Amino acid sequence: MKVTENDNKRLPFLRDKTSKLTLSPGCYLMKNDKGKIIYIGKAKSLRKRVTSYFRASADHLPKVAKMVSQVYDYDFIVTDSEFEALVLECSLIKQNMPRYNILLKDDKGYSYIKVTNEDYPRISAVLQKDDDNAVYIGPYTSSYAVKQAVEEANRVFKLPTCHKVFPRDFKKGRPCLNHHINKCMGLCRGKISKEDYREIINQAVDYMKNGSAKSVERLTSLMEKAAEELDFEQAASLRDRIRAIEKISENQKIIDENMKDADIIALAENVEIACASVLMYRGGRLFDKVSFMLGEIEDTKKMRGDFLYQFYSDKADIPKNIFLDGEPEDIELAERFLREKSGRAVRIKIPQRGDMLRLVEMARANAGEQISIKVGRTGKEIIALDELSKLLGLSNPPKYIECYDISNLASANMVAGMVVFKNARPFKKNYKKFTIKTVLEQNDYACMQEVIERRIKRYLDADETDEGFKTLPDLIFLDGGKGHVNAVNAVLEKYHLDIPLYGLVKDSKHRTRAIATGGGEISVSQMKSAFNLITRIQDEVHRYAITFQTAKHKKNTYQLELTKVKGIGDAKAKKLIMHFKTKEALKSATIDEIKSVIGGSEEQLLELKQIIDNMKS
Repeated sequence: MKVTENDNKRLPFLRDKTSKLTLSPGCYLMKNDKGKIIYIGKAKSLRKRVTSYFRASADHLPKVAKMVSQVYDYDFIVTDSEFEALVLECSLIKQNMPRYNILLKDDKGYSYIKVTNEDYPRISAVLQKDDDNAVYIGPYTSSYAVKQAVEEANRVFKLPTCHKVFPRDFKKGRPCLNHHINKCMGLCRGKISKEDYREIINQAVDYMKNGSAKSVERLTSLMEKAAEELDFEQAASLRDRIRAIEKISENQKIIDENMKDADIIALAENVEIACASVLMYRGGRLFDKVSFMLGEIEDTKKMRGDFLYQFYSDKADIPKNIFLDGEPEDIELAERFLREKSGRAVRIKIPQRGDMLRLVEMARANAGEQISIKVGRTGKEIIALDELSKLLGLSNPPKYIECYDISNLASANMVAGMVVFKNARPFKKNYKKFTIKTVLEQNDYACMQEVIERRIKRYLDADETDEGFKTLPDLIFLDGGKGHVNAVNAVLEKYHLDIPLYGLVKDSKHRTRAIATGGGEISVSQMKSAFNLITRIQDEVHRYAITFQTAKHKKNTYQLELTKVKGIGDAKAKKLIMHFKTKEALKSATIDEIKSVIGGSEEQLLELKQIIDNMKS
């Protein structure tokens, strides 16, 4: 997006001032016409960096363009190195909180583990203490971690989570499904004493406080003691509990003895805004989770780097390992910054597989859910578009996607369907149908070229009013391989349009297999959310094109039947169809009504009426 002198009349002054700037590193402070700082940045070379904002040919992201249009003047501070500029930038942002910098507003609150004060206590996660004589453990800074830990404990120790009141509801009705699938101990049967139940509750609390390894150690000691005392039923019960802890510890992500000291950070974007989530592991367990809305989207690498600097600029507790969902801008500079702040080596890693990648995906899912609350869309939709943009190397998630498919019966009734997905959802209002006009024999490449060219011409037509044609897509998919992509790329180049274009490739069972480029394929199997979205798009465009082709075939067969009458050609047959619209309406029409549309002799009309009446509905 370009900023012109119509947008900011101060551009000539700013360009002249910038031409005299030093090439040294430093910080620059953009100000509006009231002298308020609206953006602070760092630079390896002040003149080169600041010039990039004001030059006439600059093509900015929307957020940057909006900032540049409001710049009245700027100040700068020269430093000895880029690293000093980075440290200064972090300090100045904290002091001034400029509106166009990333400002970290988190979702933090305090939570407690609540153990109710009753004969058969329940364990739950709550946000505040009540005056109810319950036992409250905490406060903990992360409501997320508390909720996950409570759910884990209830699952491991098979605690009841129903709404029954005990002992009042003992033996009233059959145990619920959870008991039958071994997810609840079946307290409602009334076979567990108050003392035994309280011991189980104590073990569950110990598990949440100290982790799985120590819990297993204590339970093993109790099991061995029970066996020595020949209490084999109790020993077997403890053995099963130990196995449950060990089994759940293999897959759960809340308590992990190998995760001693690490933060996992991931970003999610929804076209207009971004969010970062941080999962903090300390001492082998998920210690905290926090999410930050980052405002309008800009370059993802820069946004990721800026987040690191702001998040850790005033933190005393910086872990040894930080796992990210992608590279930040200048990873070496970021590691040096973290090393200087913490006084020891800090490693930034981008996992590609295994448990760490699953944790990164978990962090991204949390960020996606946070955005979904704000924008009223599901976290899965946000993550799907985010994954798709990363998979295809797009600068931003595609908000508006078009997909095309050709359908025909040999060389007859050749048609195309165009479906639109807006914000990862079908936008049926803008679906389009095309009847192939210039291609006489079956040729998918030529058909696809014709359809895309007709669609582009409608977009370029100054008199066009149809929203579906006047909206240019962020991404185009074609149902086909690299041959389709190369064919259509030629059309886009002809009209000088730079729209990301890819094909959707199916396997032998007609299922989505890969994304085709002009020279190869991109596997989508590793990105589940993106894969599911692509499959939905491909299935929808295939359904839409086939439905149109089938309807057109029936209509043409219907029209052909009418032309069997001497004197009734294609024009009159089409006129009848257009007038009565449906076969049922035409069959209900009288001879006089038919005559009023196409005229004709009595003999001709009687023969026509007989053919119409004999048509299958």
